[in-house]
Amino acid sequence: MEASYSPAAIERKIQQVWDEKQVFKAVVDNNKEKFYCLSMLPYPSGALHMGHVRNYTIGDVISRFQRMQGKNVIQPIGWDAFGMPAENAAIQNNVAPAKWTFENIDYMRDQLKLLGFAYDWSREVTTCKPEYYKWEQWFFTRLIEKDMAYKKSSFVNWCPNDLTVLANEQVHDGCCWRCDTPVVRKEMDQWFVRTTAYAEELLTELDNLRGWPEEVVAMQRNWIGKSKGVNLSFDIKDSDEQVEVYTTRPDTLFGVTYVAVAAGHPIAVEAAKANSELSGFIDECKTSTTSEADMATMEKKGCATGIMAIHPLTGKEVPVWAANFVLMDYGTGAVMSVPGHDQRDYEFAKKYNLDITQVIEPEQGFDKACDLTVEAFTEKGVLVNSGDFNGQSFDTAFEAISSALEKMGKGSVTTNYRLRDWGVSRQRYWGTPVPVVYVDGEAKPAEDFPIELPYDVVFDGANSPIKNNPDFEQTTWRGQPAIRETDTFDTFMESSWYFARYCTPHYDEGMLEPVEANYWLPVDQYIGGIEHATMHLMYARFFHKALRDEGLVESSEPFTNLLCQGMVLAETWYKMNGSTRVWVSPDDVEPTKDDQGKIISGVQKSTGDALVYGGIAKMSKSKMNGKDPQAAIDEYGADTVRLFSMFAAPPEQTLEWTESGVQGSKKFLER
Repeated sequence: MEASYSPAAIERKIQQVWDEKQVFKAVVDNNKEKFYCLSMLPYPSGALHMGHVRNYTIGDVISRFQRMQGKNVIQPIGWDAFGMPAENAAIQNNVAPAKWTFENIDYMRDQLKLLGFAYDWSREVTTCKPEYYKWEQWFFTRLIEKDMAYKKSSFVNWCPNDLTVLANEQVHDGCCWRCDTPVVRKEMDQWFVRTTAYAEELLTELDNLRGWPEEVVAMQRNWIGKSKGVNLSFDIKDSDEQVEVYTTRPDTLFGVTYVAVAAGHPIAVEAAKANSELSGFIDECKTSTTSEADMATMEKKGCATGIMAIHPLTGKEVPVWAANFVLMDYGTGAVMSVPGHDQRDYEFAKKYNLDITQVIEPEQGFDKACDLTVEAFTEKGVLVNSGDFNGQSFDTAFEAISSALEKMGKGSVTTNYRLRDWGVSRQRYWGTPVPVVYVDGEAKPAEDFPIELPYDVVFDGANSPIKNNPDFEQTTWRGQPAIRETDTFDTFMESSWYFARYCTPHYDEGMLEPVEANYWLPVDQYIGGIEHATMHLMYARFFHKALRDEGLVESSEPFTNLLCQGMVLAETWYKMNGSTRVWVSPDDVEPTKDDQGKIISGVQKSTGDALVYGGIAKMSKSKMNGKDPQAAIDEYGADTVRLFSMFAAPPEQTLEWTESGVQGSKKFLER
């Protein structure tokens, strides 16, 4: 039994007093300036890691400072509790996801209290509880009614191991980010939220986020990807059909030597019925990634469809090719290919011996020549080999060629965005049930909330236990027999509005209580990793604007200031087992250093094996270099861990965890 005078017991007693007296519980007081400080809520994976400790220490210091300025401070915490890790753990360990999740929450809550963070625990939210997600379900039905949410058939990244859809950002080198299984492209019905409806506002209001890191703003601006271009059409020879394409470079139109379409494009699919080679290529493309990052580096492959398109200005015939670098769900699913002035098109043309035509030459004085025997010339310049448009600059040619296309009824100037609608369907169990029922096959928004996810289920591998489950699926809608949707939400749905629910966590008459919500929002200081720049942060901005348009909040942006803390790094050590590196925990290493303190070698304490120093890297389980915060607290105390986390490096920079540094912090406190 733990001694009542142990440091851990004393810290628990202090936290208990704080909880009981509610010293830091914030209330609405319009006579005081408010300050809302928020760190990204943790996933209850089983234990805190040092990244959590650093993030939450930064937030605690900021909150304390603002509190000392006399401000009314809110500093809440909660749990991002749905997601695949809990489900996978349940399958592997034969334990219910709910039990696994809530036990982890209890353990991690105790860890946070040991660290002495001054959270207002009365505002704690857990996203897997019905009292939280029922309002998310209600809000989704409002989006459906506004045509801001819809279901359609789409090509998606499918993990055959985890049996679920993956976002493009969750595909790394063509494999699932969690299990490293190669993904396949699969066409299936998915629920989408119309994020593109807010594309322009999401872009323009980036200018108002002066408290955000420039790097994050730039990443969001590029992800939204606004461009001015031309939608134009190529007629199909001996057919009434057309191929629609979008281009930001109409000045290169005379250099089109082929049209590339996605493997799933209707033209390619129809042509494949009489072309076995093309049919095989289409099947091959179904196993390739839809991640743009992967597509930029993968080998470009294609297959001729046997179909000819008619150039809209010259009337010349150009071949139509199916290509693996064109995606059906991006733009029109087709591109005009100009190999002379686009490097991707150039590589494809070289591989398949297609024509390459120069239609742009460098402007006078430009220091780069156009040598199409080596590479494409991708700079803007002066038109050549372009009929009546020869000699024109980019801007002049853009207007002249687009005007000519418009007069012929073959094109029009338009604004386009790279941002796509957000696919929120997931085919796994441990998530918020999509609040939709089907009556005679027709989708209807649910009317009774919450649609509760049953906790007491039996797993059959990775298959969702609510699919083909009559107890869950069978229901009624306005007195008629109905079938419930068995897809669940992407867990980013829960983390896209939790910051607002913290303001009124116990309000049960609506999603948000307007007086309190509008008093606290927007969040004054948000703290989280830069890896969320184009996912969570984009989704949260969208969700907040949708909340505003529903009349639930008055502000247009969720986070006034954003701090992206640096990663926590630590030493890495390994030994070789054949050609495989076997990583060893730094705690099990006896290092040898030279006269300047530089590490030159090491020995594994437990085995005596010689080790190789792998340098400094991000703390991770895979490299065995993570430092358990609990062990650090037990060894050094919470104050030492917090002090080192704040003073070893500026918050935005990486922090190198070293035992000597932590010991130095402890000696400082002892002095």
